[in-house]
Amino acid sequence: MDHSDQHDTLLWATRAAIYAYFATTGRRPTAAQIATTLGITPAAAVAYYHDLHARHAILLAEQHADIRMANPFAGSMTGFRVRVGPTEYWANCAWDALGIPAALHCDALIEIDDPVGGPIHRLTVTAGQVTGTGIVHFLLPFRRWYDDLVDT
Repeated sequence: MDHSDQHDTLLWATRAAIYAYFATTGRRPTAAQIATTLGITPAAAVAYYHDLHARHAILLAEQHADIRMANPFAGSMTGFRVRVGPTEYWANCAWDALGIPAALHCDALIEIDDPVGGPIHRLTVTAGQVTGTGIVHFLLPFRRWYDDLVDT
């Protein structure tokens, strides 16, 4: 296997390990945790994080190797909580809140904070069907989401 093939193999293994960690714990993994999982150095894991960020496969926090987003998972607490059994996940937006149970192929309770201080909106996903009330509004068309992914 040449260097390029090995890099690509480890790059996508890093991405898979990130998603597996999120799916299992509901939290973002550190580069050190991914390094241990894959048997690579923490510096190599950081380099793979940055490469994945450049390819829009994950979004890193500015100036850091901390994962801000690995869609549909948020790397920190947000106003979009998804509960699957005892595990609590954070989503980046309403769309991603629906994406978590879809990605995990499971039932979920979704709680969305009202941005103007109203009551919490609750949705349930059972056997792939969403119940609840509300409106999801996207400020920008999909083709412009990466103009400013955080505020989209």
